[in-house]
Amino acid sequence: MALILGIDPGSRLTGYGIVNAVGNRLEYVTCGSIRLPDIDHPQRLKQIFTSLCSIIEQFSPQECAIEEVFLGKSVSSALKLGQARGAAMVACLHHDLAVAEYSPRKVKQALVGNGNADKVQVQHMVKVLLSVSGDVQEDAADALAIAICHANTKASLLKVAGARSFRNSRLQL
Repeated sequence: MALILGIDPGSRLTGYGIVNAVGNRLEYVTCGSIRLPDIDHPQRLKQIFTSLCSIIEQFSPQECAIEEVFLGKSVSSALKLGQARGAAMVACLHHDLAVAEYSPRKVKQALVGNGNADKVQVQHMVKVLLSVSGDVQEDAADALAIAICHANTKASLLKVAGARSFRNSRLQL
């Protein structure tokens, strides 16, 4: 059993989602969005940090996964997004959680099977995989997708690491 915190950072809205990985099964725990008021950017970064610290203290996840920065509309937006990621990462590291990073393309590929999937497809797969009824906010769904991607990546790596040998170009377990 491992509680995994997924984070979709943003300078105005930061999504979070927690899943419980139990063997090959994933269970929905919680999700939401940290809505940041129209205040100075450094104060928003502080709010990201303190809000995520509260979530970590409340749910005690063992692992954390966060979305990597992608080149957006402008350099200024990318810098602010990078700073929001930094605040989120420091909150995790402050609680001794290792931080795994995944590109948006990798997350979409892991959930939908297509690295160019749109947000609606990602939201749908999150709801299906976690048996969530009702609507899930876009940023929260992205955060859950990141947590699911991490759980699946970790399970695949553990399976490969448990291999005893390679023979005839086939993995022997």
